[in-house]
Formats: sequence, C-alpha cells, structure tokens
Amino acid sequence: MIPLQALIFDVDGTLADTEADGHRPAFNLAFQEAGLDWEWDRALYGELLAVTGGKERIRHYLERWRPAELERPALADFIAGLHRRKTTHYLELLRSGAIPLRPGVRRLLEEARAAGLRLAVATTTTPENVITLLECAGGPEWPGWFEVIAAGDVVPAKKPAPDIFHYALHRLGLPAAACVAIEDSGHGVRAALGADLRALLVTVSTYTGGEDFRGAARVVESLCEPGDSAAATAEEGEGECIDLAALMALHREVYGPE
Repeated sequence: MIPLQALIFDVDGTLADTEADGHRPAFNLAFQEAGLDWEWDRALYGELLAVTGGKERIRHYLERWRPAELERPALADFIAGLHRRKTTHYLELLRSGAIPLRPGVRRLLEEARAAGLRLAVATTTTPENVITLLECAGGPEWPGWFEVIAAGDVVPAKKPAPDIFHYALHRLGLPAAACVAIEDSGHGVRAALGADLRALLVTVSTYTGGEDFRGAARVVESLCEPGDSAAATAEEGEGECIDLAALMALHREVYGPE
C-alpha cells in the first residue's frame, strides 16, 4: 500500500465556518453598496449554497428570484463587479478577526507538519480569500505551509466536478491513494470521490447538516479539541477527536496496511 503522504483540505466550512460568518454578510454588504434591495438571509443562503462559486450563485439567484435582472446590459460584468465588491468586504471581515478557524484545525495542521506530511488546499473560493484566511486566522507564515493552493477559476468546472482535486493531485505529483481529503459538504464529497480520493473525512459545518455524504470514509461534527464532545459521528455516536493518528487509521481502513 502507498503510505499517507498528504492532506488535502477544502476551505469554506472546513478550515473555518466562512459561509455563515463571512460570505453571506459580505454578499449583503456588496448588494447594499450597489443600491440593491437584495437580502440573503440565513435560510435563503442555505438554498443558494447548492450552487458552487460566488458569481455562479449570484446568477442563480437572479434566474430563480429576480428574473427581470437578467435583462441588465452587460450582465456578466455586473455580476463580476458585485462579486469583486463582495470579496473586498469578505477580506475585511477576515482581517477583523471575525472568522476564526474551526476547532481542531490548528492542532491537526501542526501535527501534520511535525510529521512531515504535505499540505494542500482544493477549493472553489479565490486564492486571495484562501491566503488571507490562512494569514489572519493562522499566522503570516501559514500560506507557506501549503505546498499547493488549488483555488478559484484555475479549473473550468467547480465542485461537485472533481477538477480541482485532480489539479491538486497533479501539482502534488501524488496518486489519490497517498492522500486524505477533508471536506464539509455533499458537493465536496462528490468532487473528492470523483478524483478517487476514497480516504475522505467530512466535518459537518453550519449549512451542511443533512447533506448526502455517502461514500465518505468517516463523518464527524468537528475535528474538535480534547475534551470537546463535538467529535460524535453521525454513525457511531460519541467518538474521539480527529488527530493525525486517526487520519492514518482512516487511510489504512480504506487502503489496507502499509
């Protein structure tokens, strides 16, 4: 069996609960700034998350709830401009410290680095969003911890297409069997499995409870910190915090002993 060599992380909802605490408020600020009377409340935003990608999400909203807006001149430019302003507001929220890492993320990343594992990101958000989150929630050196940051429009199709994971694996120069992927959503599960990343851990986030995680090797509420009962899994009841040893055990369960 190929030994475990790398961890590949999703970002939004996985490293931090960015959707609830960052992206939704940032979209609303961008709409207000543009003089629009649009308001994405928590329930509506949960529905919109069925569409991956910020620009794609705005277009879907117009198609479903504001069809008259589809007649705007230069619609693609209008959507892109809104998304740029949303990104500016999101980055400001990150820099304010309003979006912390999820429990256990720092601990697991530090364990992986100490053990010599390689780290990568595979996400649909922009590279700037990823780097700013890592710098603000982790530290200025954190972006350098990740050998590959596969993000944004670097591939043509976003999750649930597997393209971003294929890209990350190509950049790492590793087969899927040498990696563990960590996701939080049904779209992410399908994308990872589509790239044959069968050693797949799901950490359920604010908006993803109840999604379809079939095929994931393990589903937990959180990586958690020692003493935190949030490690309970959907299938097994109360469980242990996810540390590097747990990920190595998951990898062996999927692929067999080294």
